Amino acid sequence: MATSSVSTSGKIKWWGGGISPLNVEYGKVMMWFFLISDALTFGAFLISYGTTRFATSSWPDPNTVFKSVPIPGLHLEGNYPLVFVSIMTFILIISSVTMVLAVQAGQRMDKKAVVKNLIYTIIGGLAFVGCQAMEWYHLHEEGAWWGKNPFANSNGTLSSPNFTNYFFTITGFHGFHVSTGILINIIMLIMTLCNVFEKRKSYLMIEKAGLYWHFVDLVWVFVFTCFYLL
Repeated sequence: MATSSVSTSGKIKWWGGGISPLNVEYGKVMMWFFLISDALTFGAFLISYGTTRFATSSWPDPNTVFKSVPIPGLHLEGNYPLVFVSIMTFILIISSVTMVLAVQAGQRMDKKAVVKNLIYTIIGGLAFVGCQAMEWYHLHEEGAWWGKNPFANSNGTLSSPNFTNYFFTITGFHGFHVSTGILINIIMLIMTLCNVFEKRKSYLMIEKAGLYWHFVDLVWVFVFTCFYLL
């Protein structure tokens, strides 16, 4: 049986009817619960990485590991440390901006702007995942994979596979989240084109999808910092 509470205005707020005790839409509350639990998972991964990283006397230098721009046909080597991952980060940030614009358009009930900005967001997500795939392929060609680390430590000593194990696991986990976000946004786009939200007279689901997308972008900031900067 659904429980209820009485607000100061005397109106009954039914939890079972989709409104939380804090007067926040039920679906948003559940999305926040999910994001918090997912943040704890990412946090556990990154804390484990950081503990291993700083408990080790030496570690591969990211300026050496990520010195290349792994775009087919360019073959840029040696003088472009972290350029490619900076491009990836820029793409993800721009996609977050277009997601904000899609949410704002939904609040204005502007279907055309929602469609346009969702398409931009999806393109940005696909570009990011594509860049990540190129980077993985390039590193694999250099001999890096789970259990294999061809990169020497910054002091010239032989390194353990801990670096590559953590790198492929955590960036792969994040890439899976980006791919999931792309799928969610494609579903939101189809629903928008089919006038589902127009009939409901609300684009609230776009806001929930936006929360997830911004979370994915925020997590990348920590992943970027841990692997590419430290």
